[in-house]
Amino acid sequence: MVTNDATLLRVKHDVLYEVAKAAWEGQLDEVKEEIPYRLIPGPQAQFRCCIYKEREIIRQRVKLAVGQCPSGKDSSNVVQVINAACEECPIASYIVTDNCRKCMGKACQNSCHFGAITMGENRAHIDPNKCKECGMCANACPYNAIAHLERPCKKACPVDAITYDEYGICVIDEKKCIQCGMCIHSCPFGAIGSKTFIVDVINLIRAGKRVVAMIAPAVEGQFGPDITMASWRTALKKIGFADMIEVALGGDMTAAAEAEEWAEAYKQGKKMTTSCCPAFVNMIKQHFPMLLDNMSTTVSPMCGVSRMIKAEDPETVTVFIGPCIAKKSETMDLNIQGNADYALTLGEARAMLRAKGVELEPEENTLQNGSVFGKRFGNGGGVTAAVLQCLKEQGENADINVMKCNGAAECKKALLLLKVGKLPADFVEGMACVGGCVGGPSKHKTEQEAKKARDLLIGQADKREVHENLGNYPMDKFSMHRH
Repeated sequence: MVTNDATLLRVKHDVLYEVAKAAWEGQLDEVKEEIPYRLIPGPQAQFRCCIYKEREIIRQRVKLAVGQCPSGKDSSNVVQVINAACEECPIASYIVTDNCRKCMGKACQNSCHFGAITMGENRAHIDPNKCKECGMCANACPYNAIAHLERPCKKACPVDAITYDEYGICVIDEKKCIQCGMCIHSCPFGAIGSKTFIVDVINLIRAGKRVVAMIAPAVEGQFGPDITMASWRTALKKIGFADMIEVALGGDMTAAAEAEEWAEAYKQGKKMTTSCCPAFVNMIKQHFPMLLDNMSTTVSPMCGVSRMIKAEDPETVTVFIGPCIAKKSETMDLNIQGNADYALTLGEARAMLRAKGVELEPEENTLQNGSVFGKRFGNGGGVTAAVLQCLKEQGENADINVMKCNGAAECKKALLLLKVGKLPADFVEGMACVGGCVGGPSKHKTEQEAKKARDLLIGQADKREVHENLGNYPMDKFSMHRH
């Protein structure tokens, strides 16, 4: 996760660590009410007005950490508002600044059709109860004296799922929310978070269940050139995971299955979209349901690897680890059989490790479950490159036009064009995060910061082709399509 606010990071990860430690010790129920007092001992407040508010914020974060809604309401949405923390943003969207000259023309007042603007002793005043936030006053002011204060969470949301109640508290419209998580790290108060499932995973490991981790391709390079996939496997096995498999293998699986779909659709003149990014899939389902028939029926790389593992042992619990928030919502979709049971972010997985005194340590880059094309699935354009490679390997036409959408805004534009029949491309690669999965909301480093280490590690992989790699796995034992 990347942020300039060290306090937000510290608070979030301290809570995750305390919850994970208590869960490993089997004492969570007994001590979870003590966590706010451990982290906020007082008597001085650390980051808010008083220790009582700080403790309430910690209480709500603890609820998120154990997979509950912080407000206590019944909601299946992964992304949730921490109400106690969401109280410092301005309620009014438009305010008059000191640049106001109280000019005789009164352009702002004359432009307002709702009577929201009056003239005070020294400058204009906007009544937030009457303001409809149309922006006409700001456009009319000759001195640019009216500022538009757009909340960072609302600005970050690509699908307009965020509004506010009468007290100015953020409200997420769950019918619109695509669970991308962009709002979470845009909030400077840490007032939005996601449910975590670390307690469920820890309890399953403690109960002796066979739990297998699946590491996203985007993780490679996030922790420097010395932390390899083998490093992750060793660390996770130390805390009780039975094994770890690269989801780069799932990238190969998805690419091969989608290549078959693309080849057939191209011959039929049908335009299609990818289906590996869960936030992009959620966008289609919730905002463009008329395009569901254009979406690939191939399951995500995460689901492909999970199905392979469960085909060998149906009782195995599969846990995805990566920088994605939306993956959590995918695991909760009961319509997809055999998918991962749980999804964890990098920060959540590391909290589990630290709570057991385990750190990621340098190890030789010897573990390779996927091809280089599968490993690049985490980059923007990586899905297209892998699918085109599979088309070449299958002897199909690979000279096709693909619109590679870098971020949710571009995804939305492409879907609008497809909806009205004006999409210039044959296929759409939809990645809701800028840069692809490596730009996910819970990344450890930015795409550019991780690029050098990522390129080095992937460059050390052998050059096996996609179908050559898949020949090593029992692809006939499970399906790569939704049922």
